[in-house]
Amino acid sequence: MATRVEGGTGDEILINVTPRETRVAVVENGVLQEILIERAGKRGLVGNIYKGRVCRVLPGMEAAFVDIGLERAAFLHVSDIRPDTAPESGADANGDRSASAITELVREGQDLVVQVIKDPIGTKGARLTTHITLPSRFLVFLADSDVAGVSVKIDGERERQRLKEMVNAFRTEFGGGYIVRTAAEGAEAGALRADMEFLQRLWSSIRERIAQTSGVIALYEDLPLVLRVLRDFVGDSVEKVRIDSRETCQRMLEFADKFVPEMMSRLEHYPGERPIFELYGIEDEIQRALGKKVPLKSGGYLIVDQTEAMTTIDVNTGAYVGHRNLEETIFKTNLEAAASIARQLRLRNLGGIIILDFIDMASEEHRQAVLKALEKHLEKDRAKSHISQVSPLGLVEMTRKRTRESLEQILCEPCPLCDGRGSIKTAETVCYEIFRELLREARQYSPRQFVVLAAPDVVDAMLDQESNSVAQLEAFIGIPIKFQAEALYTREQYDVVLM
Repeated sequence: MATRVEGGTGDEILINVTPRETRVAVVENGVLQEILIERAGKRGLVGNIYKGRVCRVLPGMEAAFVDIGLERAAFLHVSDIRPDTAPESGADANGDRSASAITELVREGQDLVVQVIKDPIGTKGARLTTHITLPSRFLVFLADSDVAGVSVKIDGERERQRLKEMVNAFRTEFGGGYIVRTAAEGAEAGALRADMEFLQRLWSSIRERIAQTSGVIALYEDLPLVLRVLRDFVGDSVEKVRIDSRETCQRMLEFADKFVPEMMSRLEHYPGERPIFELYGIEDEIQRALGKKVPLKSGGYLIVDQTEAMTTIDVNTGAYVGHRNLEETIFKTNLEAAASIARQLRLRNLGGIIILDFIDMASEEHRQAVLKALEKHLEKDRAKSHISQVSPLGLVEMTRKRTRESLEQILCEPCPLCDGRGSIKTAETVCYEIFRELLREARQYSPRQFVVLAAPDVVDAMLDQESNSVAQLEAFIGIPIKFQAEALYTREQYDVVLM
């Protein structure tokens, strides 16, 4: 269940800055929708351009590993390599190099200019492409293309045509390929031209660095998070951007004055003593986003389970009993769940394969209505997603583009107490493990007494529910057993001491 945060009903962006961490909260109609976090010691790499060196070519995977100066080599698939990368192009006579072997395009020791398209996640290195792109406020520059495209999120055919004609007119002067971003809807010709000039200057400076440098080196780093927010997030729907750091606010004002002048009046320094995220209830929302259970207003709930292979989301009616019949209760719960799922995907930044287990619906009309509701709620999501039809098992399979770590991966790590299982052994299970250990020790040694050091709840179980078992064991091995509770021991931790 989404909690409405304190503030207006319009869209707001709240920015919390500390010396080592920057956090951005995107609030739409009073409800938190996205959290972005950037830490000084672990800045995102997506968009960065490097001169790298191929360190290994894997024909069996049609891929190569490239050293770009990171802890782990980055991954480059054949589908992300320009056909003119190698001295001899891998393209066939028709210009199609989809069947080209990786060995025809790159070789070990070869220098390549690459761009990061996916951050390192878990044990996997960054993913790369040789198709270089540079974003600005209204445009995305395509370094190896000469086409002009318009974002599919701009619906009006007349507006799409107007934007495409303007870009094509300017391309005759500047060259290169461009994609018109959603933010460009309604933009004047002068603004598009200014963006194009900026991108051309930026690309020229990168090419100069490519020519003048050798070895593995970073050629270009994308903007820090606070400035990317102004470039990528803001629009007519954003009423305010509140920043709790005066220095950061000034930096954003200077950037806005140069690139996003319409946002100048919407940037606001928050001077309050109470932390801005606490004031707006964001801290509580972040904590809830790390939990598995997501309550729905109706009384139903979701269970979100994130694993390395995929994310599963299960929908349950819970306490909701409805007012008419079972089918109507299920339908209304699923509709509410569709809205909540779309929000959770953005809020937790879940990506990859996602399996949605809606409550089974007998009506095909209801199934289609739930799918349409899910698609509608995902329209504001900046990450691309693809939703399949309901499977014969009643599951909805979908994918969501994953470029950065999820909220849980940024803020959490596998539990050292349960080795990442997400559960711990019961006190009863640990008691039986101790019994087996005592038997093993009794066969090898002949101590006067055993002293078992264990967690308090395990000792309590030994002296209460398992007291008869302890007495039988003492009689069997002929050695007295003493228990000592250790408050600092975890449940699965114990020691058997021979006296």
